[in-house]
Amino acid sequence: MNLPLPVAVGIWIVLAAALLAIMWFGWRGRSRRSRAIVPAVPARPDDAALGEARTQPVDAVYVSSTTAGDWLDRVASHDLGFRSNATVQVFDGGVVVEREGAEDVFVPAADVVEAKTAPGMAGKFVGKDGLVVVTWRLVAPGTDGPVTLDTGLRTRHAADRPLLVDAVNALRPGGAAETGARDDAAQETTEEKK
Repeated sequence: MNLPLPVAVGIWIVLAAALLAIMWFGWRGRSRRSRAIVPAVPARPDDAALGEARTQPVDAVYVSSTTAGDWLDRVASHDLGFRSNATVQVFDGGVVVEREGAEDVFVPAADVVEAKTAPGMAGKFVGKDGLVVVTWRLVAPGTDGPVTLDTGLRTRHAADRPLLVDAVNALRPGGAAETGARDDAAQETTEEKK
């Protein structure tokens, strides 16, 4: 059956519009469900409250935030599901992710669980150790307890990944000692191989 060109184009336009509407309603539903579970992200404090900078600003891509341990469960609320270019910097007071076109993300030092590298998460798979994943607790007043999130960052330069991981891990209680012990162990292993 041959349809006239305007009718065929009209059908394709209607189908495309229907698919976009389904995707929009799905994202809206996911956002509503996320908002019920994930509280709002803390606002970035002023520069004096952040304390001393522990790293230089690192160019990165903010990939997404997911519930901890489930790299496919993207958080859609509070702008946490939107991928964007970002600048990441670690301060005494926490981790600041300044994002283009979306709200900034601030992770207070007290809420940092760990930082590590990973091959990917929802929205980005790069293989090997291509992403820096910061695991942190998000606490909201009047809730049963904290929600633990994984936030993925793809640094522009591979050399920035271990520096960022070590700086974030040093924020944890005992983090500097653990990082130093890990570096000493790595150095000993390297010397043994020689």
